[in-house]
Amino acid sequence: MALRQVVLTLAVALSCGLWAQGAVAQISLDGLLGTTEEPAADPAASETVVEETPADEEAAEVAEDAALLAAQAALAAAIPDLADWESRVAAAEELLRAGTGSQLNLTRTREALFGWRDRFQTLGAINGGRMSTVQAQIDALGQPAEGAEEQPAIAARRAALTAQLDDLRAPGILAREAYARANGLIAEVDSQLRTREAARLTARGASPLSPAAWPAALSAAHDAFVGQIASSVSRMQASAANGGLLRNGPFAVVYLGVAAVLLLQSRRWVALLQGRVERGRARMRAVWSFLLSLWQIVLPTVGLSALILGLRQIGVLARSGDTISQAIFGAGFIIITARWLNEQLFPLGERGGPLDYPNAIRARIRRNGVSLGIGLAAVVVVTALMRNVGAGDTATGVIILPVQVVLAVILFRLGWLLRHAPLSASADGTSGRVRTLVGLSCMIVAVATPLLAAAGFAAASDALFAPAVMTLAILGVIIVLQRLVYDIYAPDDGTGDSGALMPVLIGIGLFLLAVPVLALIWGARVTDLLEVWAQFRAGFQIGETQISPTDFMTFVLLFGGGYVLTQFVKRQLRTTILPRTKLDLGGQNAIAAGVGYIGITVAALIAITTAGINLSSLAIVAGALSVGIGFGLQTIVQNFVSGIILLIERPIAEGDMIEVNGQVGFVRNISVRSTRIETFDRTDVIVPNADLIAGQVTNWTRGNLAGRLILPVGVAYGSDVDAVRRILLEVANAHPMVIAEPGPQALFMAFGESSLSFELRMILRDVNWKVSATDEMNREINRRFAEAGIAIAFPQRDLWLRNPEVLRGPVPAPAQNTPAQDPAVPDAATPRTAAEARSVMTSADMGDTGGGDADGGAR
Repeated sequence: MALRQVVLTLAVALSCGLWAQGAVAQISLDGLLGTTEEPAADPAASETVVEETPADEEAAEVAEDAALLAAQAALAAAIPDLADWESRVAAAEELLRAGTGSQLNLTRTREALFGWRDRFQTLGAINGGRMSTVQAQIDALGQPAEGAEEQPAIAARRAALTAQLDDLRAPGILAREAYARANGLIAEVDSQLRTREAARLTARGASPLSPAAWPAALSAAHDAFVGQIASSVSRMQASAANGGLLRNGPFAVVYLGVAAVLLLQSRRWVALLQGRVERGRARMRAVWSFLLSLWQIVLPTVGLSALILGLRQIGVLARSGDTISQAIFGAGFIIITARWLNEQLFPLGERGGPLDYPNAIRARIRRNGVSLGIGLAAVVVVTALMRNVGAGDTATGVIILPVQVVLAVILFRLGWLLRHAPLSASADGTSGRVRTLVGLSCMIVAVATPLLAAAGFAAASDALFAPAVMTLAILGVIIVLQRLVYDIYAPDDGTGDSGALMPVLIGIGLFLLAVPVLALIWGARVTDLLEVWAQFRAGFQIGETQISPTDFMTFVLLFGGGYVLTQFVKRQLRTTILPRTKLDLGGQNAIAAGVGYIGITVAALIAITTAGINLSSLAIVAGALSVGIGFGLQTIVQNFVSGIILLIERPIAEGDMIEVNGQVGFVRNISVRSTRIETFDRTDVIVPNADLIAGQVTNWTRGNLAGRLILPVGVAYGSDVDAVRRILLEVANAHPMVIAEPGPQALFMAFGESSLSFELRMILRDVNWKVSATDEMNREINRRFAEAGIAIAFPQRDLWLRNPEVLRGPVPAPAQNTPAQDPAVPDAATPRTAAEARSVMTSADMGDTGGGDADGGAR
């Protein structure tokens, strides 16, 4: 530290001396940073080459050393125990270089490096606020014009600020360099740990099927069981000799009594309470039943603890530090949990449970699941007994192999049932595929595990079977909890279908929370999960842009907040502010829609800039996108621009009755791309905005609601024309929807083919009532014409038939001995239909040989 102060003092003194002599010494960290741009050289000065003296070179080296020492001092001020980092990193590098460190030492080294790496990651942004201020000062000085000479005062100020900025950046750069160093060392430690774990799993030992290993294994098993019994008897004798058995006997009786009651009766008590709750009509019965079922774990676990305490009181188990007691407690808890979980997934009675299997299938799966838990508990106890006497892996594998085979058979049967058991009618295809996959995985594990154990790969067998069973248990817990969530959100009508989104989201959250647990079960370390989380926080690089979850969350929160604020402003404009103005409804909607588009755009820009996303890096993508828009998206862009024109120009507005492309209806919504029109059939027609701009559109209600109605009326020839006109005008003037100025008109338009044609023309106050007004006035005109004796004309036609005798056919001569035919009965030769008549007519019959019109004389 004294040497650093001396060097720093010399550097400062030398710099002051050079400044006094008129020489400008650039004291910066350019060599360390590599980012600071050198000021542009003066063209006039560049022609003169000044040779540096040894004193100048020595001064520059001293200045660089002083800057580095200053940066290290700043970093040391932020990290008081920086010396501990240097010692730890040196020890870690030596440990990795040797390659002989134990797994425990490697794990501890990694934990220490992980903590330091987090600290350096935080210090990477040291002096960030101050650097922003200095950079703003430099930007405020501006850039000198090209070819112009900058004023000496500004140049000197810029150089001073640049040097200050370099000094501020230096500690952060050193912190990032230390972060990279720690990160690399952590990667090396992880590589060595993974290599050793892979070697352990692939290491092959002696096969449990080898007869040579059986004597030692049987001897170790005998010693384990007999030794445990002998130690228990010796502890009981010692307790009886010193009077401890009499002192602790009452406590032991109480503990054992509580254990017997809780282990044997608590489940039945809880089941009775569950039955009463389920038979009742209380709200959320399923939830209360599930909460009660948790006591089937709590009470037996308390009873198990009481059992172990009672056995310790009488000396059967050691009082403390006994692995056998821990193994018994763990085995008992496995059985209790397995029984509870199987009853929740495959319940008794008529309830189908979450997986909805038939009752017989549920009983078989439940028995196999509980048996699997009992087998695992046996493995835990036997392994603890063998480890207690120091038995090796081979001897332990020989004793456990029969239990493993039985467990494999149980797991295979369980997988077969999950895969081949019939599903209920309500089960969907996705659920069936998942169950089939889970069942197949169980069958594969059940076959592979004993084969690996028999081949001598005991570590691989253990690393496969236990995690597979634990994965089944975790998936079962997720299913049970998800069913609980659905029951919470389920309605009270008993359908069990909530139809809400929240249960689905909670189910996804449960699965995501289970992922790290599953990773730990399958051999991952906590440090591995922390490493994944650290990498996730650090983000990933896309080009020159660093994207991190923090930036993403910033973008989502800002954009979401801007969107919500925009929608709030739009709602206030529509409901509170704009209705108080003199704008019509279309103008109000246009302003509200424009504010919405502008608000969303501004929110997106603010979110992007705040999150640090560099839009300049997307210039190439934007250019390619513009080409794509020109070719493939031109219709969408055309509709988009047309929508903006509709909002600004407002040729149509929401609520207008328009006619476009043969469709008549009311405009209900004008969006950016299309317009929604509701027809009189109550159907929605989506019209692209480009059709409304480029095509012909009839707006019946633009400006006002008044519109003309024309009623055509035809009366028979010979009717009183003046009476007809008077009645039409009276009907029109009497209708409330017809305006008085301009008044209605009854016009005699033409002499029709079968009628005298009139038109009743009038202006309605509201053209939306056009159909109703037409119906009412037509009915009134018909009534008034009937009263006045005026006939409404209808088309009349006279049909003339040529050669009718051909249609009747030749009349046969009556037979002498044949009775006369009844005239009412048609002859078989007489045509009875038009088709038969045409079949007997000739071309001469079809020709025009007489007078009259060519169309058959229709008049």
